[in-house]
Amino acid sequence: MLAVASSRATELAAPGLSPRPRRKVAVLACMDTRIDLFAMLGLERGDAHIIRNAGGLVTDDAIRSLSASQRLLGTDEIVVVMHEGCGLHGASEDTFADALAADGALPTWRLGAFDDIEETLRSGLARLRSSPELPARDHIHGLVFDPETGELRPVDP
Repeated sequence: MLAVASSRATELAAPGLSPRPRRKVAVLACMDTRIDLFAMLGLERGDAHIIRNAGGLVTDDAIRSLSASQRLLGTDEIVVVMHEGCGLHGASEDTFADALAADGALPTWRLGAFDDIEETLRSGLARLRSSPELPARDHIHGLVFDPETGELRPVDP
């Protein structure tokens, strides 16, 4: 990876590009390898902040990043993208916690497994809309992507 980056340094450089997203949007999405947010949402480098985690879940750390995005770098819109076939869909919190404990790990966080993708997304959107850490809460959107068909559908709050 370092060799590739080194060979493309001129292409990767972004002289003069602001850390403030041109489109004033932050996207929170799952880390799934099948999700190409730039192609999906018509984004280019410099357009948006991209925050990814397992499941595209609204966690404390996601809110931390979104708060920095808004308060320090001027974004005023949030798009949350979850997807069909997510590894957290139908996973077992207990089985995961037992596996961690067997390895001597007792994290302070939960896996975030869920059974209903739309309900989980709606709950995350509600959490964002009520988060005092976020000064801009009027433009928060939820989308579900289907990697098998390429379809993207909005989820109403």
